[in-house]
Amino acid sequence: MSIQNTLKALSDPIRREILNLLKKGRMSAGDIVDNFDVTGASISRHLSVLKDADLIRDCREGKYIFYELNTSVLEDVMLWITDLKGVDNND
Repeated sequence: MSIQNTLKALSDPIRREILNLLKKGRMSAGDIVDNFDVTGASISRHLSVLKDADLIRDCREGKYIFYELNTSVLEDVMLWITDLKGVDNND
């Protein structure tokens, strides 16, 4: 995991909203696009950044591509931030 790629991906509000949408379950690219007032090409680029950061996975089914969260990377990021913060679980 590249923390730089992860933080870059999380820095954009549209990408964060895409992750919030995917919390509910996997979605097609078209369904994701329907939630935003930007072009499909723009959402495609955001999905590419999230995929490069390994925050989401994609799966092609026929002519559709479905996206879902990669929770293991999110858990790694949360552990890193917790460690950085110095939180002691014994408190």
